[in-house]
Amino acid sequence: MQPSHYAGDKRLGKVRTEMVKRAARELIARFPDKFTNEFESNKTAVNETVRAPSKKLRNLIAGYITRLKVTDSNKTAMMQMSPEAQLGLGEDEDEQTQEESTPAAV
Repeated sequence: MQPSHYAGDKRLGKVRTEMVKRAARELIARFPDKFTNEFESNKTAVNETVRAPSKKLRNLIAGYITRLKVTDSNKTAMMQMSPEAQLGLGEDEDEQTQEESTPAAV
């Protein structure tokens, strides 16, 4: 049996170097309003603010910024929901109780 870190394992995540993560976090801290949830706009914003040595590095930074922004917006949306909605209860549960209480037509 192979260890779980082999490439054939579907559970592997994407690896980003600490330099990319540090640069992305620093850019978000310095320019919080400049970045959005869209990769293309973040790519141009990174290009304007940082002089990246390569296109690949610029894209890695922009991609990680996008990931952080999407995760942050998902957390914000989740915090605004009621506890029942966060757990996935609510409308589905109401529909089930209505179906159970309605007599079946024969």
